[in-house]
Amino acid sequence: MIRRIQNIYYMLAYAFQVLHENGYKDVASEDFENGLELLAAILCKGVSVQIKRGLNRQYLTQEEALSAPRGKIEINDSIKTLTLQKKQLVCAYDEFSVDAYPNRIIKTTIAVLLRSNISKTRKKELRKLLIFFDEVSLLDIHTINWNLSYDRNNQTYHMIITVCQLILKGMLQTDSGGAVKMMEYLDDQSMARLYEKFILGYYQKEHPELKVYAPQINWAVTDGYNFQLPTMQTDIVLSSRRLRKTLIIDAKYYSHNMQIKVPYTTRTIHSANLYQIFTYVKNWPAAPNESVAGMLLYAGTDDEVQPNNDYQISGNTISVKTLDLDCDFALIAKKLDAIAATVESPSE
Repeated sequence: MIRRIQNIYYMLAYAFQVLHENGYKDVASEDFENGLELLAAILCKGVSVQIKRGLNRQYLTQEEALSAPRGKIEINDSIKTLTLQKKQLVCAYDEFSVDAYPNRIIKTTIAVLLRSNISKTRKKELRKLLIFFDEVSLLDIHTINWNLSYDRNNQTYHMIITVCQLILKGMLQTDSGGAVKMMEYLDDQSMARLYEKFILGYYQKEHPELKVYAPQINWAVTDGYNFQLPTMQTDIVLSSRRLRKTLIIDAKYYSHNMQIKVPYTTRTIHSANLYQIFTYVKNWPAAPNESVAGMLLYAGTDDEVQPNNDYQISGNTISVKTLDLDCDFALIAKKLDAIAATVESPSE
């Protein structure tokens, strides 16, 4: 789906709005043989920048036998382990440690990359970075919790952890020697999230004349009762207050972006996706004279038939379009700009 490796860089650049900083500029000019090499290069730059800022530290509870009491004394454990005979007490105390969970993810990813088929130059860079993670523990790559919360203190980790996720979920163990190779495709679930963030970030940066955001939509209930109704979380909303036009975009990243009805060969739009965007449009709290449209924006696939249609349904325009990610990025930007133009231009 994305054979032009450099486009992954651009997607990350817009998704996190950080890759255009000085530390990353030379990545954009490099040529990469595969996606793993590119992601490894971005990780090297990201971790280097983070080390200069300072690695994140967290208070972690430590428990050990001490001669001088510290923190909370664990009497029961002290009796069970017979540490009193050695004139020691088992104590639990908090330590401000660099062994924070995000740092563990980074170290684990670096360790995996050092066993992968990337260039010797890149591995040399990674080994230099590994020195700064000497006090950090490794994780089992199969049980990593990717649902981390980010705040003002660790926001700079967000892009780095996403790159780690793309690397680890796009790789798999092969032989008994522990060698690692890149899959033919990146993990669809991880790429789907990146695809959404990329489109949102692109419009936020390149189209400041529009209000670009991702709000939740409340159900237009008539009696005020919305108990147990599911949340309607949009991916991207483009609004022009001047023209009173709103476009709700739902980004979709699948291996196949159309459904085939068995035993027939007719290809149709995914029913659930169409119901979803139609529901979003019909529940949008439109202002008087506001035009509201919806769009399913699929990432292009290798399938012969790709959706590219506009429908008028119950008074609203519902579009189903395809964004080809396997082309020069200038063409991707042109397609996204054309979509924004439908909101920026007055209706005919």
